[in-house]
Amino acid sequence: MLIDQVSVFVENQEGRLAAVTELLADAEVDILALSIADTTDFGILRIVVDDTEKAVKVLRDNDRIVKVTKVLGVKMDNQPGVFAKVVRLLADNGIGIEYTYAYAAGRGADSAALVLRVGDNEKATEILKNAGFAV
Repeated sequence: MLIDQVSVFVENQEGRLAAVTELLADAEVDILALSIADTTDFGILRIVVDDTEKAVKVLRDNDRIVKVTKVLGVKMDNQPGVFAKVVRLLADNGIGIEYTYAYAAGRGADSAALVLRVGDNEKATEILKNAGFAV
């Protein structure tokens, strides 16, 4: 399934990440998954939230630089080797992965959610569905 990912530019200074997440919390936007890529001066907070429109509005209303990107969401069994199987399947079919992050509810959880930014969402979706993954 294609899902919206909200990317937010965050200065790499003390308290900036807290300020962004507090804006979302005050607006009652739930962060479902996240990843942060950073450099010395700034970071990109990538989040999947329960209300993309509300998140984008509150962030832009507070002068944050925001971009929404379609990413692939994959449900997979929470077992050793399943992630490797997903990325091998994509690699063997010529699908490049720009980045990925995942969430598992901890040891003993039956499944995990994988977020993938790939070069071809439609082809990746077809490949993963044909292999039995819930996309």
